[in-house]
Amino acid sequence: MTIRMYARRKGWPLTGVSVDVSHNKVHAQDASSASTAQKIDSFHRAITLQGNLTTDQRQKLLEIADKCPVHRTLEASSEITTALEG
Repeated sequence: MTIRMYARRKGWPLTGVSVDVSHNKVHAQDASSASTAQKIDSFHRAITLQGNLTTDQRQKLLEIADKCPVHRTLEASSEITTALEG
């Protein structure tokens, strides 16, 4: 939703967004973030952006995905990795 709103406000040709999320519990020492908990939540997002977007626009929308309120809430106590697909 955050990506769509940003693209719409900028007038960018975003025609679709899909996000696949997977979740695992991982040992804290295996995660890239420092944590004192024995196990933490780890989320992986794969974001697909559809439309005739430039490379710079795609990169900016990927940055905007990290500003989503849900992302910020989960990131406070979890590890989240993101990949831009397609």
